Amino acid sequence: MQKYLLPEETHIGAVHITISDLDRSLAFYEELLGFQAHASDSGSLVLSAQEGRTLLALQESQHALVKPPRSTGLYHSAILLPTRSDLARALERLLAFNYPLQGASDHGVSEAVYLADPDGNGIEIYADRPRANWRAADGRLQMGTDPLDFDDLMAESEKVGGNWHGLPAGTTVGHIHLHVNDLDQAQRFYCDTLGFDLVLRYGPSALFVSAGGYHHHIDLNTWAGVGAPPPPANSVGLRYFTVEIPGTGRAQRTGWATTTGRSDLSRDRERPVR
Repeated sequence: MQKYLLPEETHIGAVHITISDLDRSLAFYEELLGFQAHASDSGSLVLSAQEGRTLLALQESQHALVKPPRSTGLYHSAILLPTRSDLARALERLLAFNYPLQGASDHGVSEAVYLADPDGNGIEIYADRPRANWRAADGRLQMGTDPLDFDDLMAESEKVGGNWHGLPAGTTVGHIHLHVNDLDQAQRFYCDTLGFDLVLRYGPSALFVSAGGYHHHIDLNTWAGVGAPPPPANSVGLRYFTVEIPGTGRAQRTGWATTTGRSDLSRDRERPVR
């Protein structure tokens, strides 16, 4: 039987996160990062870029616990900017506010900076290199963790000039990175059951899966420990995320209980039978 693969246009939709202080998170996401905030029901905010598509949804829980470090769940949500110049401007703003970065890397396929929100929820802000420039060897995409060339990147901002106006139209959630407790089990679910392609597997501790030849839509690791427990239900962190699958027909939504929280697989349209 031929293995089912997700359609090429499959992508990550909204990421739903528990936070502990809505006002504090609003200042971070709206004023510093440049999201547009839209009030939802009590205690929640929907965050978008300029064209209004939901990227993140924040749910306040004032008694939320700090997520235990040795537990499954969110490692980071990755915000994909349309151009390298957009990444340069985002970095310039973070540096201007002296906001602490947790890392910065040149992955070959992309350039990225890493930070955390006030509750410790990880965030990657990145821009892809042109797909034609991605390198492959032995049929496998090559990705690395080389140091980011800050000077070269910041020169992009100087070339473009102009004022910063927040996250530009075309910003998406490029991928999501999760702590899981069993990598083989995660691979079976995301690849064999859902139909993602296995892009790379780094030994026993991490794997990358995607649809349509992208470098990764979901990254999974056991860095919190093989067999790590889920965090308490009232912890800050991932509530669920959506995977948007194109097609035709009626809307359909399914859910799956996982060690990372609840992952909802959202189909904006039901795919045709093949």
